[in-house]
Amino acid sequence: MSIGALDAMTAYGRALGVGADTAPGGLGKTGATGRTQPGDGFGGMVEQLVGDAAGALRTAETASARQVAGKGDLIDVVTAMGAAETALDTVVAVRDRMVSAYTDIMRLQI
Repeated sequence: MSIGALDAMTAYGRALGVGADTAPGGLGKTGATGRTQPGDGFGGMVEQLVGDAAGALRTAETASARQVAGKGDLIDVVTAMGAAETALDTVVAVRDRMVSAYTDIMRLQI
């Protein structure tokens, strides 16, 4: 299996677990008080997705810098660049779907 497929499977697995403990009628997880906790739900998922993408980009930059300095392995650079590209593609796809959903909502007649 390719690295991109493994990254996609991990992201899909996290996305499936987002709604496991949601509040009735809400998007966030509930705590012991029954209230929705901030940072969970769709916003938390997007925040984590952006953080993961930024981390993958930092890892790719570090691997590239090590390769330029002669201390890194080319395979590590290619693997890190592939993971960063997959993470960025995922963020862009989520953004595109959010914009599409927003424009669809704005077109609804009231």
